[in-house]
Amino acid sequence: MVQGILKWLRTVYKQTIASIAFIPALIAIFFLLLSFFMVQFDFSEFGKAIKSNAYWLTLKDASTARSIISAIVSGIISLTVFSFSMVMILLNQAASQMSNRVIDKLIGNRFQQTVLGFYIGTIVYALFLLSTIREINSGIYVPAISTYFLIGLTVIDIFFFIYFLHYVTQSVKYETIIHRIHDTTRRSMEKTCVAKSDTEGHSNLNECTIITAYKSGIYQGFVHEGLLSFCQKEDIVISFLYPSGTSVFRGNPLLEIKGHKSFPETFEDDLSKFINIYRGQEIKSNYYYGLKQLMEVAVKALSPGINDPGTAILSLQSLGELFSFRLQNHPVTHIRNKEGIVRVISKERSFSEMFKDCIYPIWDYGKADRLVLKELLHILSELKRLCEHPLVNELLELVQKAIAKQEQERG
Repeated sequence: MVQGILKWLRTVYKQTIASIAFIPALIAIFFLLLSFFMVQFDFSEFGKAIKSNAYWLTLKDASTARSIISAIVSGIISLTVFSFSMVMILLNQAASQMSNRVIDKLIGNRFQQTVLGFYIGTIVYALFLLSTIREINSGIYVPAISTYFLIGLTVIDIFFFIYFLHYVTQSVKYETIIHRIHDTTRRSMEKTCVAKSDTEGHSNLNECTIITAYKSGIYQGFVHEGLLSFCQKEDIVISFLYPSGTSVFRGNPLLEIKGHKSFPETFEDDLSKFINIYRGQEIKSNYYYGLKQLMEVAVKALSPGINDPGTAILSLQSLGELFSFRLQNHPVTHIRNKEGIVRVISKERSFSEMFKDCIYPIWDYGKADRLVLKELLHILSELKRLCEHPLVNELLELVQKAIAKQEQERG
């Protein structure tokens, strides 16, 4: 029961922090609290004394304060609509020319969410402040300090808007998006590929029990500490049949278990609490998805409708750097407990599988393009210097033959 609640909380937490509304909501709540504090300060004895001694802080009537606040609210709403209408246009352009799977790199940008939150927070602050103004005789009771503070926030919003225009135009550049995918994939690889040698292959367990998937979706890995503790408690060894990012169907085999010949009725339900099967994928938990995104960007750039070899070359360069890291670093497949006993055996994609899936499609689409062939030749030559891999050598020979053929046709 507890593990089920924890799994649900993990899912809700990931969905919440990944939402475009998360940071704006936090900032809006902060501004709401700030407005309450500022109004209290404005009507406090200390605030009244400040306004009494500083005549320029005094608003003589409530209608003036209302006019200022109403104008600010209208202006910031217009600013917000304009800013994010522009973002939506740029998102549509990036999705149509690159891949719709790169949209999360733009929507999930924290700076854009912060600017949106600051706009919304200013509006929340202004509306709360507007509700506190009353028709009274003495201007000292009009929230003048809070109103002037709102004017200061508006000036900051304007500077945010100016920088936002520059930032958005830079962030939707193809190289910026590709570099973001590359950096996220690299960080994911560094967490997963920590072994310097690939000495542990995938093991098939003898006399094992097959456990099927508890639902359909994308297998996204498992909770390491929780599953290790579960295996230790039950004295079993688990071996997964598929790598992370594989589509599975409910009722089909998902993993093998070596241990008890008979399990309690609640065993599979308890085990499923540590296995993540969701719809959709994310690079943070599966670096292979990042490699595929780079491949898709390159392939789409080489399509006749787009015909942008420059973008394909940028993707190739990022893929080359990531594959060079993968050649020298390997994922740990045999996960051990504190006593050094193997309890979980994960299934990982080999370098050959990923190379075929991500480099060969680019070769298929770009084998007639001189620029792509030249870049492929350079990247494959660099990879060959790191490791004599059969697939790298094979594709390098094909590229060299294609370049030689083009030279002959030119001659």
